[in-house]
Amino acid sequence: MYESSSDLKQKDIYKRLEEHGMIIGIDLGTTNSLAAYFTEDGPKIIPNRLGKNLTPSIVSVDENDQIYVGETARERGLLYPGTTAQVFKRSMGSTKKFDLGHKQFTAEELSSFVLRSLKEDAEAYLKEEVTEAVISVPAYFDDKRRKATKRAGELAGLKVERIISEPTAAAIAYGLYEKTKNTKFLVFDLGGGTFDVSILELFQNILEVRAVAGDNYLGGEDFTDVLEKLFLQKKKIDVDTLDSKTRGMLHKAAEECKLGFADSAKSKFTCTIDGKAEELEITQKEYEEQCEPLLDKIRKPVQRSLADAHIKLSDINVVVLVGGATRLQVVKNFIIKLFRKFPDTSVHPDEAVALGAAIQAAMKERNQAVKEVILTDVCSFTLGTEVTVNRGNGRYESGHYCPIIERNTVIPASRTERFYTLHDDQSKITINILQGESRFAANNLLLGELTVNVPKNRAGEESVDVTYTYDINSILEVEVKVLSTGEVRKQIIKSQENEMTDEEIQERMEELSYLKIHPRDQEENKLLLLRCERLYEESMGDTRRIIDMEIRKFEEALNTRDRGKIEEAREDLKLALKELEEDF
Repeated sequence: MYESSSDLKQKDIYKRLEEHGMIIGIDLGTTNSLAAYFTEDGPKIIPNRLGKNLTPSIVSVDENDQIYVGETARERGLLYPGTTAQVFKRSMGSTKKFDLGHKQFTAEELSSFVLRSLKEDAEAYLKEEVTEAVISVPAYFDDKRRKATKRAGELAGLKVERIISEPTAAAIAYGLYEKTKNTKFLVFDLGGGTFDVSILELFQNILEVRAVAGDNYLGGEDFTDVLEKLFLQKKKIDVDTLDSKTRGMLHKAAEECKLGFADSAKSKFTCTIDGKAEELEITQKEYEEQCEPLLDKIRKPVQRSLADAHIKLSDINVVVLVGGATRLQVVKNFIIKLFRKFPDTSVHPDEAVALGAAIQAAMKERNQAVKEVILTDVCSFTLGTEVTVNRGNGRYESGHYCPIIERNTVIPASRTERFYTLHDDQSKITINILQGESRFAANNLLLGELTVNVPKNRAGEESVDVTYTYDINSILEVEVKVLSTGEVRKQIIKSQENEMTDEEIQERMEELSYLKIHPRDQEENKLLLLRCERLYEESMGDTRRIIDMEIRKFEEALNTRDRGKIEEAREDLKLALKELEEDF
């Protein structure tokens, strides 16, 4: 994938980055997010402030308007669930509000906190300013969700000129475009909250996306929910009788049970309900049976993508796994049965998208160390307009959908359709720009509208040519030309949702500026204390007394403000907690 760069000096490779600021690649995930950058040795993951590659996509706000992101937020969520939000990526682009204590945030604002945290961690690690990012989104994200992701980046102080589809990024990371022959790949991307399947074809140095399909409401979290519901059913517990803190603990226990199947044919689900320790052993076979409805939901997008690409399952040369949920044994077994071959796992599924985004960032900077490759993508959803249909006998039926650019058309693409006036003396024609697959206009997403004047005439005597042009950055240009007068109107269509101007973004950034991400030099200590609080609440008797004693010792060290004593006490506390957790 990378040309030898031994003869290239570091200062030459990064000259543009030093002049304009570092550009990084970001995988903004439902469950976890991470960032990567490009080096002369290839793409590298950027560790966060705690030294870990993955940052949980969780946000929590305390009573002092202090923001916690990642592991610390996850721990706070178990203790203070009413001040914590997660899985908000599924609501990207919507008007849904998340209540965190006495404040409300949209999904894109919460995402901006995660992105800002990644940006600050990258700057601390790279020791230079990060000004721009290539951010990945599910291939099946529509226009509204893609624009919301871009705004989230801008709210985080990042310039976001490129949004890249996750499967395309993963394909780049796997080095698919280095293959020497014409090859067809299927990228199976099952993350924490979304599912994408993409079919790509390689020819020489062209990597072409042939088809995409997916489900924005299907992911690893659903496989956790299956275990949670099974546990409640077996134990005859009504979830509505549980408080929010117990529900959080229940979900955590379900997650741990799910991970327990990694190296065993059975796993234990253990959770304390109303002070009583409840335990249930679940077999892999029983779990797979319970997951059948989810696996059926996965099968449908696979079949749709193959049909749209006009290829058979046997034509697929390589199946690539992306997303943390593909590591689940139940998913692996399903994939092997479905595709009748073992998938490629040469790159860590959690990291592939971020690495690919970093390579795309380097391509954007025309980094000399990156082999040039032509990437083509497809339009994930059909783009069209609303029309009235002639049913005969003078009967007309409005509200129908006329596709102009069909889904899975290779982009950039441009298509033209001609439309005629419906009424005598009609003076205007309005083109409603829609995105979706329903035959009824009302069921599709309205992106905007464009109106032109036409000369008054008999019905059907005046016409307009409507041209849709859609590019690689998900920008849609609509041109309407009145044939009789030659008048042309053009417009770059933006989501009908409130599209923020640069001034509005700056204003909102200032409004959110009072919220500060917790200082990184204190976060490890804060995380450890939150972990102690949770374990204390989960424990009883002598174990509680031991935890209390260990917390006091650590707090005494913190009060000294002596870095050496604090580090020593922190390691002692970690060791004590590890021993206690092993005894649980």
